[in-house]
Amino acid sequence: MSEFEIVRDYPQPRARVWRALTDPALVPRWTSTGRGGRPEGFATEVGTKFRFVGKPVPGWDGIVRCEILAADAPGLLSFSWRNQETDPPSTVTYHLTESGTGTRLTYRHTGFRGAGGFVMSRLLHRVRRRMLTEGLPGVLAETDW
Repeated sequence: MSEFEIVRDYPQPRARVWRALTDPALVPRWTSTGRGGRPEGFATEVGTKFRFVGKPVPGWDGIVRCEILAADAPGLLSFSWRNQETDPPSTVTYHLTESGTGTRLTYRHTGFRGAGGFVMSRLLHRVRRRMLTEGLPGVLAETDW
């Protein structure tokens, strides 16, 4: 099984980082560094099924199917992740803690299986690293929300 973890520190308070990660109007603004995932049906309530809708590419319809597994604002959000309805789920977890200068985000994506999962974990790691290093800081720095 493959997995990856990305840790980033942001100078903003935890509540602001939480909102950027969970507000459906803000999420596409920082995920646009990848495929622009727009959440549909998203709510931070355990059991909520939602979709990230992005730009389709050959072999992928642009939809990620998800379900909230755990939510404890403003510190923890975990959800399942399936690229196709028939795929075994992997798990994404956002863990936010206060740091001396703001907020530390630990992003984990676990549960990739087989050779295809290994390849997908490498691809998503690269994309997520860019989103969390370039996209999210830009949204957090904006003052119009």
